[in-house]
Amino acid sequence: MRIRRRFGALGSGAVRTAFDPSPVPFILLMALGFLVGTAGHVYKSNAAIALGIALIAIATVLLPLGLYLAGE
Repeated sequence: MRIRRRFGALGSGAVRTAFDPSPVPFILLMALGFLVGTAGHVYKSNAAIALGIALIAIATVLLPLGLYLAGE
């Protein structure tokens, strides 16, 4: 008895990424977070530091995760 394997689109060599939006908005939001956080350190503003950290977290984790889960 011979076992025959069938491969779908992934087995035939076609590779599709699950998440492929442009990285430019994420990079810009992260850069803005670094700038706000740096300014917060310069002016000794805890609110600006926290906002910078939040912007970096949104750009690196929350926004990509939200887009991935939404199927974009």
